[in-house]
Amino acid sequence: MRIWVDADACPNVIKDILFRAADRAHVTLTLVANQPVRIPPSPYIKALQVPAGFDVADDRIVELTEAGDLVITADIPLAAGVIEKGGHALDPRGETYTKDNIRERLAVRKLMDELRSGGVDTGGPATFSNADRQAFANKLDRFLSDSR
Repeated sequence: MRIWVDADACPNVIKDILFRAADRAHVTLTLVANQPVRIPPSPYIKALQVPAGFDVADDRIVELTEAGDLVITADIPLAAGVIEKGGHALDPRGETYTKDNIRERLAVRKLMDELRSGGVDTGGPATFSNADRQAFANKLDRFLSDSR
């Protein structure tokens, strides 16, 4: 089992949690981004830089993900691709994407895109909070415990 991170948009506080978890659990963690990413020295933590471009990092993550791997992303189409390959997807706010909820998430995303393209101001995501950080840490710990 490996952990892949859609690192371009992942909050630094979540990366820090992931770094500690990878070392503690001895799990390979790879941050994928189209720009250089700082990582601490660790035999378990790697960075993979991909060329710039729309969905290049996402496509690479889906390509590399194997069944049982965990992907950290807020990108719903990426999460859908991971789930289709038998992987697991976890949002940086602690929401687990599953076969049962991914279609609904895709439909809501499509609706919001259509509203925005029609000129409706749909606002942005809520400010990242300590509760979000804690929810993520709890879900990650649970996932790592269950996968052993």
